[in-house]
Amino acid sequence: MSKLRGFSAVHRLAVGTLVALLMLASGAQGSSTERVLYSFQGGNDGAKPAGGVLFDKAGNLYGTTSSGGPNCSKEDGCGTVYQLTPQGGGWTETVLYAFMGKSQNDGNFPNGGLVFDQDGNLYGVTGYGGSGNCVLVEEDVGCGTVFELMPNGSTWTETILYSFQGGKDGYLPVGNLTFDTKGNLYGATFFGGGYGVCDQGIYPYCGTIFELSPPTHKGGAWTEKVLHSFKNGADGANPNGGLVFDAEGVLYGTTVYGGGKGCNSDAGDGCGSVFQLKPPARKGGSWIHTVLYRFKASGDGGNPAAGVIFGQKGALYGTTATGGQGESGTVFQLKPKRGGAWSETILYALTDGNDGADPMAGLIFDNERNLYGTASMGGASHRGTVFQVGPPPTWTYTVLYGFTGSSDGSGPAASLIFDGAGNLYGTTQYGGGGQGCYGGCGTVFEVTP
Repeated sequence: MSKLRGFSAVHRLAVGTLVALLMLASGAQGSSTERVLYSFQGGNDGAKPAGGVLFDKAGNLYGTTSSGGPNCSKEDGCGTVYQLTPQGGGWTETVLYAFMGKSQNDGNFPNGGLVFDQDGNLYGVTGYGGSGNCVLVEEDVGCGTVFELMPNGSTWTETILYSFQGGKDGYLPVGNLTFDTKGNLYGATFFGGGYGVCDQGIYPYCGTIFELSPPTHKGGAWTEKVLHSFKNGADGANPNGGLVFDAEGVLYGTTVYGGGKGCNSDAGDGCGSVFQLKPPARKGGSWIHTVLYRFKASGDGGNPAAGVIFGQKGALYGTTATGGQGESGTVFQLKPKRGGAWSETILYALTDGNDGADPMAGLIFDNERNLYGTASMGGASHRGTVFQVGPPPTWTYTVLYGFTGSSDGSGPAASLIFDGAGNLYGTTQYGGGGQGCYGGCGTVFEVTP
């Protein structure tokens, strides 16, 4: 079996090219059109967008690049937060903040998307940087941060809300953050937490789910609390972030590895899991972790690389980057059953043909209950696809767009969003018109179904 590797020195999840299968439906090719809104150049403007994009009320788009910017090494840069503004039929990019790295106690390598609070401030994570002392390949790269960007007229001010220290508090935060109704932030670290051995011991421990609470008085410090530390056993290993709440305040998410045997890799054992965390019944108590489903890979999904979303009647929907009978990834549904068990249905298994392979992003619904997502590889040109699955109960799979790897982009690995007219927006990690990166520096794109 090809291995899904953990975060390594090249700072990203990588997935091997996998073999083909066809399950439940054939991958039809749609007639959608794609438009590149911006191609990153790999210099001060940023490179390799790490997460997706989000809109503000004025129709501007916001996102992060994992590298590029004017600070840190000339080869990579520490990454940026950017804004795209519609202007004269095109889009103009503005770098809102360029990270400065460990030497400045600042973040480095933002590796997830952004979230807004009610006041228009932006929040996200960087995988490295900060004040913590974490060593990777004999270099102190820092353990990662949670940051806030606050608009101040035409400029934005950055504040590091928390610097991870790499022990029990976590190391290498990933994915998107999630707010609760009280203004607390929730997220995941891929490593750290104090338990388990993952990634052959290169990184310490197997990840955490954390809560970050705002200060009780102005100017105070945010407080971090670890809600669960993964052990790389039956409970899972290496959580993804992108957590979701249900109406009762229960958190749901996925782990890339762990949960059992069957998908051995450099990073951890097991094919991954879907889990829930129930808040404590009394103040000061512990959150209760329960595995809802453990992936088995053979004929099943394996290694979910993104979180889940809710559908009707409490069902959960997501993707796996590997698994299915041909090991090219799946789109799955989990339904709660009586007695607390959950049943899995594979809605579609990708073939590594024209339909795509290795979906590493989460899903979104439209008003007709169709699901939309991206496959980071595969497609007619083997550069990834944008796809639709649905509507139920047939769950027909349709490729809306297949990337060519040239000016249109390559390697979409982040969740999509809609605008008010039903157009889809997302990012590719590679491709585009930028000349500052091998294989292109990535794009922000629009797909009109």
